Amino acid sequence: MDSLSRNILTVLFPFSVLFSKPSWKKALTLLLGTLLCTGKRTVCAALRAMGLEREAGFSKYHHLLNRAEWSSLKAAKILFFMLLILVCDRLPLVLLIDETLERRRGKKIKAKGYYRDAVRSSQSQVVKAMGLKWQVMALSVKLPFMSRALALPFLSVLEPSKKCDEAKKRRHKTSLKWASQMVLQVRRWAGKARSLILVGDGGYAAGQLALDCICAGVTLVSRLKMNAALFDFPDEKRPGQRGPTAQKGVKLKNFKQMLPLEGLPWKEMEVVGYGGEKRIARVLSNTCMWGADGATPIPIRWILVADPTGKLDPLPLMSTDPLMTPERMIELFVDRWGLEVTFEETREHLGVETQRQWSDRAIARSTPVLMGLYSCVCLMANRLGQVDLLKIETTAWHQKERVAFSDMLRAVRIVIWRDNLISRKAKITPSMENITPEMLSWADDIVRRVLQAA
Repeated sequence: MDSLSRNILTVLFPFSVLFSKPSWKKALTLLLGTLLCTGKRTVCAALRAMGLEREAGFSKYHHLLNRAEWSSLKAAKILFFMLLILVCDRLPLVLLIDETLERRRGKKIKAKGYYRDAVRSSQSQVVKAMGLKWQVMALSVKLPFMSRALALPFLSVLEPSKKCDEAKKRRHKTSLKWASQMVLQVRRWAGKARSLILVGDGGYAAGQLALDCICAGVTLVSRLKMNAALFDFPDEKRPGQRGPTAQKGVKLKNFKQMLPLEGLPWKEMEVVGYGGEKRIARVLSNTCMWGADGATPIPIRWILVADPTGKLDPLPLMSTDPLMTPERMIELFVDRWGLEVTFEETREHLGVETQRQWSDRAIARSTPVLMGLYSCVCLMANRLGQVDLLKIETTAWHQKERVAFSDMLRAVRIVIWRDNLISRKAKITPSMENITPEMLSWADDIVRRVLQAA
C-alpha cells in the first residue's frame, strides 16, 4: 500500500485529530501539494503538484477551506505544543509578535483595508496598500544546524478593518487589543508556572499592553521612543500624610536629552547585531517608572544603545522586568528580526499573498495555514537533519555557509519526491502500516498536553 515518508508524517500526524478520516486525506493532499508546487499557492496548483489535475471531484478540496468544520485555533494550539517539545521545555519561552500586510484586492474580501506597507515605505515616504492585516505570534527556536534563532509562527490572527467592523455592527479592536488577547491565550496554553517573554517592535511599547503583560506574568521587551516619558520612583508615604499614594516621582530627562550630557555612566560592550555582525556599542542602563499614553506608570529597566562612530541611530529599549540585564535585552531584540525574515520567506517560498480564496472562512484559514506550514517545514527539516539529509545548496555566484529555509524546503521536497511521487505514482496515503508506535506516542503526548491546557 502506498504510504507517506515517516519523517514527514510524524510532523503532520498530530493534526489528524482535527478532521474526519475523509477530510484528513484531503487535508494531507493539499498540504503536500502546497509544499511541492511553486508560484501561486492555490488549491488547483496544489492538486496539479500531486498529479490530480484530472480529479473530477476537485470541488471537495475547496470545501475543506470554506465549508468543513475544523478549528484553526486548535491547530495553532497543537503546533504550539509541538514547538514546545522541540525546545525541550526550556525556560523561559521567547515569543515574537509583529504585524504583516497581505496585499489582496477584490469586492468579496470584506476584512480588507488601507494600511501602511512596511516593505515599500521608507522614513521619507509612506506607501499605503490595500490588503489584510495579520498579527502573527512566533516562538524563537534555535535548531542544531542553524547559526541563528528562527521565528516559527504558530498563531496568526486576522485584524478586520474598522470599516468592516462598522458594516457588521461589531466593536472594532485595535492591534494592541488583539495582541493582549493573544498573550492571554498563550499564557493559558503554557500554564502559570512557565516564564514567558514577549518581544515586539516600537508599536507594542504601550502602557496598557505592558500592564496586561505584567498582570499575566509575561515580560514585555520593546523599543521606546526617544522622547519617552520617564519618571523617578515615588517617595514613600510618610506616617500621617494625607492624600492618595503617589504612583510616580519627578519627571526625568528623556533619551534625546540624555545624549549630549556629560558624565553619564556609559559602558562599552560587544553586541551581536543582525546577521551575526559584531560591533562595539556604548550602553547606558537604569531603572525608573514609565508612563505611556496616560496609562498607569510601571517600573521598567531601560537601556540606551549608541554607536560610537555615529553611523547608526541611538536605540532605546525597555523591559518590564527590572532585573533583566542589558545584554539579554539586546539579544532578544536582535532575535526579533527573525520574524521579519519569516514573513519574507513565507512570501518567497510558500506563496503568501498568492492564494485566491474569496469566502470569509477560507480567507481566515489559508494564511494561518501557510504561516504554520513554515514551522512544520522546520520541524521536518530538524528530523531530516538528524539522518544527514539536510545539505546546503550553493551556486557559482553565491557560496552559502549557513542553512537557509530554502535548503530545508528542498530537503523536504526531495524526500517526498523520492519516497512517494517517483516510486509510488503520486499516490500518497498515510496507511496504518506506516504509522509507527513512535508516531502514536508523539501524537498522544501532543493531545495530552492540549487537553491539559484546555
